[in-house]
Amino acid sequence: QVQLVESGGGLVQAGGSLRLACLASGSFFTFIRIGWYRQGPGKQRELVAVIRDGGSTNNAEFVKGRFTISRDNAKDTIDLQINSLNSEDAAVYYCGVDARLRDSTVRRYWGQGTQVTVSS
Repeated sequence: QVQLVESGGGLVQAGGSLRLACLASGSFFTFIRIGWYRQGPGKQRELVAVIRDGGSTNNAEFVKGRFTISRDNAKDTIDLQINSLNSEDAAVYYCGVDARLRDSTVRRYWGQGTQVTVSS
């Protein structure tokens, strides 16, 4: 099993910044890709930014330099820095991982999500 725990969400004024963190733990696995997704009210879950096992990143079109995904090796987390928040960014942000398990099967795991609310 793989566990993902997100932190860092909250209420922020428009134009403000947040840093989300995802801590992954559990049975030994390697990740194919790990990163952040979001689901706004009445919307489908969408990719925000992920890191692939080779270290490259994939970002959604709307990221446009406002979001930065990174690994914090000291804390063993995958972080998402969000700047210049606007109302469109209000959503539940989920950490997700495509993990290759010890038996070589690949499974996707999700965290429980962290709410980001933007006030005008």
